[in-house]
Amino acid sequence: MVGTCALIKEHEGVYELAKMAVSPRAQGLGIGWALGQAILGKARQLGARRVELLSNSRLTPALALYEKLGFQHVPVPPTPYERTDVKMVLDL
Repeated sequence: MVGTCALIKEHEGVYELAKMAVSPRAQGLGIGWALGQAILGKARQLGARRVELLSNSRLTPALALYEKLGFQHVPVPPTPYERTDVKMVLDL
């Protein structure tokens, strides 16, 4: 296995893209892009109207990938995750 990601249903029509990761030895091979496209396709199949994610500003390659996938930055709500300082959304 070289990568993984998950969709978590938040509420009707809204899913969270969670736990997206690519093995360091496999980074730069387009696997993150392929995972992102696949998970967004699955979200559409499930009837999602929006996909959200929480991240950290230090993860610049990941943020660049999310932006390339079409995610937009929005204000970060209160969260129990200490390292979260980025929220992004993609309306489908």
